[in-house]
Amino acid sequence: MQKYQIKTGKAAAANTLLLIAAGLLTGLLSGFFGGGGGMLVVPCLSAILKISEKQAHATAISVILPLTVISGVVYILRGVPVGAAATPVILSVVLGGALGAMLLSKLSNGAVSAAFYILMIVAGVKMLL
Repeated sequence: MQKYQIKTGKAAAANTLLLIAAGLLTGLLSGFFGGGGGMLVVPCLSAILKISEKQAHATAISVILPLTVISGVVYILRGVPVGAAATPVILSVVLGGALGAMLLSKLSNGAVSAAFYILMIVAGVKMLL
């Protein structure tokens, strides 16, 4: 497994600032759109930290959980109705997340990268149309 190289001095400060900016933007977009932060945080983590796609995806999942919980609580406290679909969607997302994590460990970095970027392109084209 590829490890993140700890930088020192100006490089560390620059990386930290870039990670904070990426985190703020990811949180803003996820809170505003109700998800999708992984589409931003994965390429940012790969580029800034020079880690593998698999590590970036695993890190994104671990940081998006608290983000999702906090965003959900803010929506509820602001009176935005959750809706009857919440329970089946929560259950199926948890199951899908577990299956996706197991699949991630079995695929190569190249396959994970290709699948991720194809999904991003397809989603972008769909949004434009």
